[in-house]
Amino acid sequence: MSGRFDHLPHRRAIVDHRALAEALARIDPVEKAAARKAASGVLRAALDAGRAEIARRLEANPSRGLEAANAQAYLVDRLLIALADFTTQRLYPLSNPTAAERLLLIAVGGYGRGEMAPFSDVDIGFVTPWKQTPWAEQAIESMLYTLWDLGLKIGHSSRSMDDVVRQAKADVTVRTALLEGRYVWGDEALYAETSRRFRDDVRAGTERQFIADKLEERNQRHVRMGDTRYVVEPNVKEGKGGLRDLHALFWIGKYAYDVQRAVELVELGLFTREEYRLFHRAENFLWAVRCHLHLIAGRGEDRLTFDYQREIAERMRYAARPGKPAVERFMQFYFLQARTVGSLTGLFLAHLEERYSRRARLPKITRAPRRLNGFVLDRGRIALPDDAFFRDDPVRLVEVFAIAAQQKTEIHPLALRCATRDAKLVASVRRDARANALFLDLLTSRNDPELVLRWMNETGVLGRFVPDFARVVAQMQFDMYHHYTVDEHTIRAIGLVARLEKGELKADHPLPSALIEQIVSRRVLYVAVLLHDIAKGRGGDHSILGAEVAERLCPRFGLTRAETETVAWLVRWHLLMSATAFKRDLADFKTILDFAEVVQSPERLRLLLVLTVVDIRAVGPGTWNGWKGQLLGDLYDAAEEVLRLGHKQRGRGERLEAKQEGLRVAMGWSAETLATYARRLPEAYWIAEPGDVLAHNAAFVAGVQDVPLSIDAHVYPERGATLVTVYAADHPGLFSRIAGAIHVAGGNIIDARIHTTRDGMALDNFLVQDPLGRPFAEAGQLDRLKTAIADALAGRGKMTDRLKAKPLPRTRADAFRIEPSVLVENKASNRFTVVEVAARDRPALLNQLAYALFVSKVTIHSAHVATYGERAVDVFYLTDLTGDKLAPGARVRTLEKRLLAAAAGIPYDEAA
Repeated sequence: MSGRFDHLPHRRAIVDHRALAEALARIDPVEKAAARKAASGVLRAALDAGRAEIARRLEANPSRGLEAANAQAYLVDRLLIALADFTTQRLYPLSNPTAAERLLLIAVGGYGRGEMAPFSDVDIGFVTPWKQTPWAEQAIESMLYTLWDLGLKIGHSSRSMDDVVRQAKADVTVRTALLEGRYVWGDEALYAETSRRFRDDVRAGTERQFIADKLEERNQRHVRMGDTRYVVEPNVKEGKGGLRDLHALFWIGKYAYDVQRAVELVELGLFTREEYRLFHRAENFLWAVRCHLHLIAGRGEDRLTFDYQREIAERMRYAARPGKPAVERFMQFYFLQARTVGSLTGLFLAHLEERYSRRARLPKITRAPRRLNGFVLDRGRIALPDDAFFRDDPVRLVEVFAIAAQQKTEIHPLALRCATRDAKLVASVRRDARANALFLDLLTSRNDPELVLRWMNETGVLGRFVPDFARVVAQMQFDMYHHYTVDEHTIRAIGLVARLEKGELKADHPLPSALIEQIVSRRVLYVAVLLHDIAKGRGGDHSILGAEVAERLCPRFGLTRAETETVAWLVRWHLLMSATAFKRDLADFKTILDFAEVVQSPERLRLLLVLTVVDIRAVGPGTWNGWKGQLLGDLYDAAEEVLRLGHKQRGRGERLEAKQEGLRVAMGWSAETLATYARRLPEAYWIAEPGDVLAHNAAFVAGVQDVPLSIDAHVYPERGATLVTVYAADHPGLFSRIAGAIHVAGGNIIDARIHTTRDGMALDNFLVQDPLGRPFAEAGQLDRLKTAIADALAGRGKMTDRLKAKPLPRTRADAFRIEPSVLVENKASNRFTVVEVAARDRPALLNQLAYALFVSKVTIHSAHVATYGERAVDVFYLTDLTGDKLAPGARVRTLEKRLLAAAAGIPYDEAA
């Protein structure tokens, strides 16, 4: 066993190899099939008992990840040795083996390294000196069948020594697996010869290529896994900053320097003792997480999804703190370890480059002090002239990043190592005017502030310089909406502002790209983006608390009193624009007036729009779509008009006449035809609908004439949705039936406007997307949508049965506890009662809420649906059946009770 597992305490409690050997020795080998079956039973009992003991130890000491991983490999070792002895000595004994009948069993991959999670693959290799003999083939086959009977996932190969060398030369994956090869059982001389040939014939002279291959493999893996170590559902094994990155360091170290254990990297000068301590701590923690993950899932699972995070936090004994649940504290520590892995990787690769770069002998090039202020260039990267450079003047800890941004130059990893080591010194210059001016120059750089701020963050300098930012470093938000940690989200948002300024996002965001050129103070915008989420995790409203932080920090950064006031305002109200656009009726003029009253100036409006767009975009992939852009653009245009011309720029009658005249021109109608059509529709219809929808509705209604039910679906690519129009005889409950039918057809309603003509016809417009946030565009989807609505309105089949038959596509939302809430607001609109319902998102939620409103005998005028990961917020504009607002009292309390029940998913019976 070569002492690999000597450090494990009480190994016999994991598996008693003597007792195991004795139990196998008692099996009668005459009938081989029966003997193999009996051996499987003995080994299965030992495997189950060993796993239970390892799980018990991990429960008792939940942070001892490496010990658990080593114990799992030790258990498998002992089972394999016992099985190999039983197979070769009892089932297929050789009285006088020849030289060709020597056999070797080696562990490869992670198992070879001596580290396994409870349900990891068992990667093994059988090696023979030459071509495989019939005896070896028989023995290997028997062992493999027994291992499969145990339920182990076996990765195996059977090769001659020459084949091992040949395939290792040809395939870097095979070479990597064999690099970690470890003797388990068999002919030791054969193992020694195979190891020598691998070293001399495969590895020698190929170090540079192996390193290049491993780095390229690593880069591709990072892209596949999201290319950031701060995704909130990370892959513990394959993700950036995960175990595989640590393994890659070890592989490269072993290949280039022939180290056997990671601690030997210290003796070679690749890591300091403190850096190795961080390496070991990160590895131990990640192994603990992975082992817990396997045990909870009951299988080989490496993605740390929301539904596992809470339980692992409990298992690892994390406790909640004010404003921060236990699960968020656990994940924050996880991301800090992932950051450590990233820093160590950069250092390690810098050392390798020093050794293997063909340009290693080039001298350092010194630039004039006016450009680099004492820093030097080492092969095109900013480096330090001596080890004490930061200690001599801590302002340089900020300056090195400012120069990198200004000069568009990388920082040498060894300089970053010194910055990490000396980061605490920057606390002494937090109030230094030069340090703050340099930081502001970096933040507002016209080059690439995102990349340089990320370097500054990962060294710890940013958090030490701005302690409030340190509180959100690696801070995750336990929900399905936010894809990244708070610090990563913030830095990405800053990068998006820089890209908007450069004009790189004009196709996706034409309005913000145009407006950013009109913004007076760039400093205000960039500082506001930096601080907008600075107070998350503090146990209160992060917008209000963040504004207080801004008022304290901005003067330190060198902003004027007016700039400080604007930044604080932006942080305080950074959610206002999205909340108004996505959860309120923009056709209700009071919505615009209330919004404009808070904003007060066109400059603030421009700043707020840009901040809102980059905030949403930086949440993660898929959170931005054309419909959100449309709503924000509509709100901006309406508010800008109010701020520019005053609250009474155009009367309601003038706006109505302008829209009707626009429709007449678009349709080519005479004044008489327009008048006839306009008399059928209420005034609210003309105010609520945009001009293109008015024209589409008019053409649709004119085409169907007196048909009692007509359904139209029209794709609006610029809105990122499909407009579904239903023209039918109006009756109570119509909206809830249509909402249910759209769900049955696989659609999500994101906006709805409900109108009734003066002659009793419903003209309802719905904006619909598929579950991935895209328009319904295929002919089959549109036909299915129309059929489902027609069936629902014709009463073909009971709606509740059809909804129950629809499978639930988003069970991951079950990992979150969201208490439903109902807010009834009579001041948000002059004409309507506004009801806002928040609940955990689920299929047919809108249908159930609409049915509760139908039962409550209220009229729905519009509905607005916003989804934030697992949380849905549905807003309804209502009146009673006489067209008045709902008066406070028993009726409103009953309405709230019904909506809360519907939001909680309490079932109801609906007539067919």
